[in-house]
Amino acid sequence: MEATASARYLRGSAQKARLVVDMIRGKDVNQALAILRFSKKRAAGGIEKCMRSAIANANEVAEKANISIDPDDLWVRTAFVDRGPTKNRRRVRPAPQGRAYREQRHFCHITISLSNDAKPAAKGSKPEAVAEAKPAKLPASKRRKRGGAVAAPRAKRATSKADEKTAAEKPATKKASKKKQ
Repeated sequence: MEATASARYLRGSAQKARLVVDMIRGKDVNQALAILRFSKKRAAGGIEKCMRSAIANANEVAEKANISIDPDDLWVRTAFVDRGPTKNRRRVRPAPQGRAYREQRHFCHITISLSNDAKPAAKGSKPEAVAEAKPAKLPASKRRKRGGAVAAPRAKRATSKADEKTAAEKPATKKASKKKQ
């Protein structure tokens, strides 16, 4: 079962509200409320109100469907922030070279969707049985070889050592040829 709530025309820019919403996406409701409660961001207050509204909507939908629902089983399925209108204030701000800019007041719209369905497995994580089957270290032949800019200094050193050996042999032959004369 899914329940949605939206808060419109919240003060503050959408970019700043997205920072808070990104922290709660995919979390359990109790954990998300704790994050919002103790966050120092100004947008967290409005997002917390919207989250509590979504929880109340979930309870209401469950009661109408004659289903019992535990609010602790809910998790944040989707949460996103849209940009609202930008209102021009009747105030001006000084700008360089004698100009003046109008101040802008930003608004945003927040939508939160909660669900009590099972959470999907994360894309990066694998089942435990598969993770245990992998060896801790790969054999030396299967190790990843470095390439690119990291390998370049080694190649130069290797060639410079070879050049030193050939250079060391050449002067010895020259000295020997000089002694013969």
